[in-house]
Amino acid sequence: MLKYIFLRFLAMIPTLAIASVLIYTIVELPPGDFFESYVAELEASGETIDPKKIEYLRVEYGFDKPVWQRYFTWVWGMFHGDFGYSFEYERPVSELIGSRLFLTMLLSFVTIIFTWVIAFPIGIYSATHKYSMGDYGFTFLGLLGLATPNFLLALIMMYFAKVWFGTSIGGLMDPKYINEPMSLAKFGSIMEHMVIPVIVIGTAGTAAMIRRIRANLLDELKKQYVITARAKGVPPVKAVLKYPFRMSLNFFIADIGSILPAIVSGAEVVAIVLSLETTGPLLISALQSQDMYLAGTFLMFLAVLTVIGVLISDIALAILDPRIRLQGKAHK
Repeated sequence: MLKYIFLRFLAMIPTLAIASVLIYTIVELPPGDFFESYVAELEASGETIDPKKIEYLRVEYGFDKPVWQRYFTWVWGMFHGDFGYSFEYERPVSELIGSRLFLTMLLSFVTIIFTWVIAFPIGIYSATHKYSMGDYGFTFLGLLGLATPNFLLALIMMYFAKVWFGTSIGGLMDPKYINEPMSLAKFGSIMEHMVIPVIVIGTAGTAAMIRRIRANLLDELKKQYVITARAKGVPPVKAVLKYPFRMSLNFFIADIGSILPAIVSGAEVVAIVLSLETTGPLLISALQSQDMYLAGTFLMFLAVLTVIGVLISDIALAILDPRIRLQGKAHK
């Protein structure tokens, strides 16, 4: 196990190196740069532009240098905790991301817990009560949740919240707390505003997980060891939860690789609709304005989380399911 983890850590180095090259290349692919977009925006609004100032900024931030040189400067800075400067927000990238990272992780964590709490009991019930009225009802709700776009559900809930309760559900806190330090009152406001986003973002994920738990558990319940356990008089709950349910969780563990980056990126479209102060809208804005250091840092952070998540899922799968061997050798 230790040898496997060590080798995987070594494999992460070239993987992240290749990912950094691809990320920087993709960010650089659109024609022009942030300063050209900035100049075009100023010209469209009728403002005057000082060419010397733009040229000074290009030289100051190294845009007069070759692409490969800027890439190595960016990578070298990340190793020293310098993720660059956001031209659009005129702040260091680390400071800008840090201000939204806590809210994003809190929202994503609560959403994940909400999804698990709802999906696991319903998935187990649907699998153990196949083709019952409850199974049909949950199946219908699951398909409805999958078919409804999250941003549309967000708009609907915003409308009814305004009509029925006369309140706006935009944002993750009351406006008076936005620039205030964390306090008990501010945290309470955050938790109050988080209810609707959690329901909206978690709807599709809950519906999809219910269907997958049901399908995987049904497949395990048909196997011979479950039939033998029931024939020997093992209690029904134990006969389902001890081994079949455990074996049906392989897909769930394998999803850790996608859960970790999702915690940071969040639901971007829903966050824009609900005006959430998370990192998702920040990433989209950075890509649109070609704020390369901000966008590149975001994407690199997501790549690191994906690689770590895949490693964790591989190790957890080997622990959960004895049929999986990390060495890749056949065992008789």
